[in-house]
Amino acid sequence: MFYSLYNLFDINIFQYITVRAGIAFAISFFIALFLMPYFIKWAKKQKSSQPIYELAPKTHQQKVGTPTMGGIVFVFSTVIATLLTAKLNNIYVVGGLVVIILFALIGLQDDISKIIKNKNSGGLSARAKMALQIVASLFVGGLLILGGHDTMLYVPFYKNPLVDMQYFALLFWIVVIVASTNAVNLTDGLDGLAVVPSIIAFFTLGALVYIAGNIVISQYLLLPSIKNCGELTIIISAFVGSMIAFLWYNAHPAEVFMGDTGSLSIGGFMGYTAIVSKSEVLLLLIGFVFVMETISVILQVGSFKLRQKRVFLMAPIHHHFEQLGWKENKIIVRFWIIAFMTNLLALLTLKVR
Repeated sequence: MFYSLYNLFDINIFQYITVRAGIAFAISFFIALFLMPYFIKWAKKQKSSQPIYELAPKTHQQKVGTPTMGGIVFVFSTVIATLLTAKLNNIYVVGGLVVIILFALIGLQDDISKIIKNKNSGGLSARAKMALQIVASLFVGGLLILGGHDTMLYVPFYKNPLVDMQYFALLFWIVVIVASTNAVNLTDGLDGLAVVPSIIAFFTLGALVYIAGNIVISQYLLLPSIKNCGELTIIISAFVGSMIAFLWYNAHPAEVFMGDTGSLSIGGFMGYTAIVSKSEVLLLLIGFVFVMETISVILQVGSFKLRQKRVFLMAPIHHHFEQLGWKENKIIVRFWIIAFMTNLLALLTLKVR
């Protein structure tokens, strides 16, 4: 819509990505901020609350009755803001909307299975959820291949591509998106724990996408130049705006949880933006909090299967600190600090080539 004003009436300001990204942020933020109280009221009436399982720390029992599936609101806000501000004939914008919507739908199905159909259900089976994520990632990866996206693999500190993955890029991209999705999902266990590191990560990824789409800046920094990908910055900005609005209600003590609807869409889109900006390897640093949480689960499960011993008191690792007696707010804020520092390091790598 706003870009159409530039075409129809020659309103020059709307041709700039930065201007439309700012407008997308504002639209998404205010839509989510306005709708969330109504969603919370509706969810409470429907008794759509997050099941608190017996194995969870005892302190979590006070969260019983808190509405979930709040991710619906910030996904909806992001999509509307994007439709109003972005170029909809851009392959990267189309791919971004597709990945957000597909993974939100997978998460929604999982939430409905857990909450509405059967309060004692664990939701979709692990195999079903993984299969759906792989199919969705395959579809999104296929769009990128058909759109002619660069299949080169880049690593930090090295200005030249490491290798051309060619059609193996599709398999690699599926792994990146699925891994990112499940890492964010595992982290979403405390109030605001997943959303703030996600916001910080998207600020970094937004900068990387914008740089990759700007031939002058990308050449100056010796980074890969990806034609037309800068438009994706608008979706990232909209997503950040809606997540900040969500945080208003998700801050401890949370009035609403994002559910798998939110965490899967965040993780899927995070993996997608890393692929578009050729930052798949750097994502390990950008999403370090999510990586840390995932590794803690892998170590815990692996150790228990091999040695019948646990590495942590409870996994993911944020539950370990809860069992040590740390207050929830202390864990959350310290994880936010780690996310901020690792993203600062990720940005510093841009000048070291």
